[in-house]
Amino acid sequence: MGLLDNTTNQEYYQGNEYGSYQFTSLSTIIDQFRISYVGENKLITKARKADVAFHAMRALQELSFDTFKSIKSQEIVLPDNLKMILPHDYVNYTKLSWVDAAGIKHLLYPTKETSNPFKIKQDADGEYEFAGITSSLSDFNNADFSTNLKSATDWSKTFARKGNDSLDNETVNGVTYNQSSVDDFFNRKDGKLTAEIHKFYASGNTTGPTIFGRHYSCWQEIDVTNIDEINISAEGVAPADANGFVGATIRMGISKTKGDTVTNPGKTINPSSNGLIDSPKPVGPNFIPHIGNDDGESNLAYVEWLGTTASQTAGKKSLASVDVSNHTKLFVLITMFVPGDLTGVTDGEKATLTLDNIDLNFEGSDPRLQRDGDSTTWDNFKSQSHIDTINKYDDGTYDLVVGERYGIEPKNAQVNGSFYIDELKGLIHFSSHVSGKTVILDYISDSLGTDAEMQVHKFAEEAMYKSIAYAIMSTSASMPEYVVRRFKKEKFAAIRQAKLRLSNIKLEEITQIMRGKSKQIKH
Repeated sequence: MGLLDNTTNQEYYQGNEYGSYQFTSLSTIIDQFRISYVGENKLITKARKADVAFHAMRALQELSFDTFKSIKSQEIVLPDNLKMILPHDYVNYTKLSWVDAAGIKHLLYPTKETSNPFKIKQDADGEYEFAGITSSLSDFNNADFSTNLKSATDWSKTFARKGNDSLDNETVNGVTYNQSSVDDFFNRKDGKLTAEIHKFYASGNTTGPTIFGRHYSCWQEIDVTNIDEINISAEGVAPADANGFVGATIRMGISKTKGDTVTNPGKTINPSSNGLIDSPKPVGPNFIPHIGNDDGESNLAYVEWLGTTASQTAGKKSLASVDVSNHTKLFVLITMFVPGDLTGVTDGEKATLTLDNIDLNFEGSDPRLQRDGDSTTWDNFKSQSHIDTINKYDDGTYDLVVGERYGIEPKNAQVNGSFYIDELKGLIHFSSHVSGKTVILDYISDSLGTDAEMQVHKFAEEAMYKSIAYAIMSTSASMPEYVVRRFKKEKFAAIRQAKLRLSNIKLEEITQIMRGKSKQIKH
């Protein structure tokens, strides 16, 4: 009968589910509700499990918003673009702050006086510009790789392998390799998209070579609604065969799917598809049809730079008049890799591939307003320098202005910084002086993101039962109204009790805090 009879102390303390006893899973709540509340001679004589599950999930959502303790948070070092992506399970924030060297949080305050509105593209006379016969795609960003790739504003990418010591004093098939720890690179370097690829050893590979080079990709979504044809070109350099690297390859094209985040092409399960042109997975290159592709064996919308034994392949390549009339969303997709077995590559050597100056334009008419980059409002807000750097309030700075600071806004009377949330784009924008600081977002979700999240604190278990019961009864046509009202009162009483319990008020802690309230304040 005991809830812990099947778990030993050793299993708990050597496991990774510490503190789990304080929670009950949602599936257990549903099962126990059906046992206790549903059946013959009970108020709820019949209820489908699907109905109970629905109301249980709704109750869990509502209790997550204002009863359960918020336990979700994310920390990032704020980049130069002053933007943070909202978490994928974000519902609302509880607090935003930055952390100082002592680990102390400094609260950031929301500002209502700025935003990042849609900036309409205008001509020299101030008239609105609509897409003409040939025009660049206004939402295609960082085409010249003048800044590092950022998924929030331009390119998403695979991550380069760091600390590769897989062949450091490693013997494979009787050959000992002495390649000390090396780092691959895949990002912007010297104003170009650059991939630096070393050989890597994975003994578990069964669908490809065990010594190979990682396959990297980056991609950017484009909106081709109301567009008939697009043209795209770029300048690439694929190096000549050298130091054991053979057939270094760059591909750029128009794909129906984004790139594959897996970079190992020989994995037994879920190998990378970045080296393909028609991936069997829902990610990876799936280039759309295009008649007139001279690169590769298929009439698909991509161009290719392929290094040869004789020389590197460099220069500008283009795709003209790619038909996108049957699509609304596509991806500009770039892949960089060295195919095949890299057993013969010299220890420590790397292959370097580059791409630059992508030109993407379209032919057709678009009746929509065109975006002209980031708004002037946002550019001005993020460019402001922080003037007040005072971090203490007793240095005499304000001694001469006593009684002269009229009409100050309390929300602006702070030096921590400010932010606003662009709900449409899912981004948090910060003021300039927060740049480079460690920012923490504390937020609430609805507890339905994953199965592991679907749990209820035991202090709120009764509130769950009462919420489910009231929801089922209130939607039943045959249930007497006085019974519905009774369970409505019981639901609110149970939720109120759960809030009191979860507030975790301790008499000793309150006593210690209140001791400071009796101090005399000197004027």
